[in-house]
Formats: sequence, structure tokens, C-alpha cells
Amino acid sequence: MSTSPAGLELRPLPLPASVDADDAGDFVEMVRVRNLISTEISGHDDFHLAPHELLPAYAPDPNERRMLWVVVLDGEMVGRVGVDIPLEEGSRVAYWLVELRRSVWGRGIGTAASELVERTARAHRRTVLQSWAQHPASADPRLPSPTGFGSVPRDHSARFYLRHGHTLEQVERISALDLTDPRLNAHLQGLLEQATVAAEGYRVVQWELPTPPEFVEGYAWMKSRMITDAPAAGLEFDEEVWDADRLRRHERFYLDARRRMLVTAAQHVDSGDIVAFNELVVGGDGTQATQQEDTLVLSEHRGHRLGMLVKCAALIAWRSVAPGSPRVLTTNAEENRPMLDINEAIGFVPIAYEGGWKKVLSPGE
Repeated sequence: MSTSPAGLELRPLPLPASVDADDAGDFVEMVRVRNLISTEISGHDDFHLAPHELLPAYAPDPNERRMLWVVVLDGEMVGRVGVDIPLEEGSRVAYWLVELRRSVWGRGIGTAASELVERTARAHRRTVLQSWAQHPASADPRLPSPTGFGSVPRDHSARFYLRHGHTLEQVERISALDLTDPRLNAHLQGLLEQATVAAEGYRVVQWELPTPPEFVEGYAWMKSRMITDAPAAGLEFDEEVWDADRLRRHERFYLDARRRMLVTAAQHVDSGDIVAFNELVVGGDGTQATQQEDTLVLSEHRGHRLGMLVKCAALIAWRSVAPGSPRVLTTNAEENRPMLDINEAIGFVPIAYEGGWKKVLSPGE
């Protein structure tokens, strides 16, 4: 067991009822520190969130328990620790994060935080720890993904994971699309026309949250398939059951955060089933970077260019939703070549890479 640095506190963070509440000061400061760390890692502010946008993510959820600590050193907040416990039956996984200001690296704080993560996982009878970290370009030697697709540098974060018994399981590519390019709309229209021809027997349907009642069942089914159909490499994910109630709770995160989401789906005409979908999300003022969240084409409906169909239709419609958003960010597994082919044809370019890391706890470790 390590010795924690003098003056270090790993303090549980009580969640305020709102960001305007009298006791919201620590939460607001945590979000400020989170955003500073994000900029230190990525070099930009595209992943920043306002306090009112992040707070709904910690609302009570019957499908997951989320715990949060702030890292305080000599009275100054310098980071945060999070552990998420899925409550699916039989789950053995805990997801975690440790985020620290660069100025306090190398002082044993990360090790103390890692010990807290493992104690918490064991207390909830979890034996698989999984975490993701962005690995900016560096001159460090490369660590290849065991999938055979992609690599990350053996940078500060990678060395931390390796030192604490984690293995790299998957590499994900973060890509960006410049929405200010005046040629983009004509390019998207051309791709959409080609995809529409290939997607005979399917039609595009779109909505902003909340989901219209006629699409709730199909959209919930698609969300459940994200776990089973998306590439997972050696990472472990619990199969999830989504119904209308779970979908509505999921949507409340965006609605309560005053963030806008456009869902673009492909509907099989004969059956009426939703068989592909794409999500675009932006902050309420519409001037932040857009986050492309889940995209999926059901395996049994692949081969009809439905991925290209929903992505292009979404991006064309998005200009009316958020005309001030400068770019779109998306993340895909490096082995997901079909989706990367679509992104590259649209004009997405890689800007960073993430590693998916895993540790299996030994009994009594």
C-alpha cells in the first residue's frame, strides 16, 4: 500500500440539487477543474461542459450508481476521481476515471486515487476495471493495440496504467469534421444521393428530443444493440435492457442539461423497424463543437449504405439546428473500418487517439 502525499484529500463530492444551490460551490469548482484538465490533455475546449450540463449526468439512475470524489491538495482542488457501477444483473465491471492537473503529476496522487478506485470496486463485488484515456501525439515509443489496429504512445497516462496492472485492449480514433468548409454541403448532398439509391426500401426519419411516441420502442431497441453490435475488442460490457422508461431517463440527461440532440434514423419501409441511427448533440447556445454520439447499423441490415445515409442526412439537417457550431467530433474503434470509411469519405480527419484499458482484479489483491 502506498503512502499518500501530505496534504492530500480524496473527498466525496455531495451533489447539489442545482448549480445555483447554496452548497453547489464544490461541484462548480470541480467542473472548472475538469475543463482545465481536458484542455491540458487535448489542447482545445471542445469537450468542456458547463456545471448545469454535467450535473444531470449524476441524477439517480436505477441502472447505474455513479460516485465522485474531488482531489484536494493543500486546500486546492486539483482533480477528480469517478467510479461508475452498472447495476445490470450479474455485472462484474466498474468504470473509472482519475483526472489530475498536470502540475501535480508525479507526486503519488494518482496511485492513491487508483487505490480508492480498487477499494470501491471490491466493495461492490466488481473484479473488472475499465477506463479510457486520451493519448495525445508524442515522441514516446508506441504501444500497439492487441486488436492489430492502432497504437498509443507509452506516455505518462499509458505508463500509469501499465504500472498499475492494466492492459491496453482497444484504440479509438477521435475525428473532426470542419462544419465551416463552404464546400461541405454540396459534398454531403452528393453522398446522400448515392446512399439513397443504395438504400432502396428504407427511409430517413428525424427528430429532436424528446423522442416522438411512435419511435420510442424502436429507438430503445437500437440503444440496447449498441452493446452487442459495436466492436468491443477485449473490453467487457454488460448486455443492457432498454425500455421506454430507460430511454426517457436517458433523454432527461440532455433535456435537463439544455443540450440539443438530433436523432436521424433509417426505417425499414416494409416492417416499420428502426434499423440504423445517428445522434448529434450540442450545447444549448449552439456555438460549441458538436459531439456525434452513438451511431449504429443493425448487423442484419448492413450492406445498404445506411451508415452513410443517416450520417449525411444528419449533418445536412444539423446546419438548421446549430448553424454556429464550428465542427463535429466523433470517436470510433480503429478496427471499425466500415464506419471509418464512411467518416473519411465525409471529410472527418483524425485529431487524437484514446486507449481502452482493463484490469482484472485477483482475489485478495
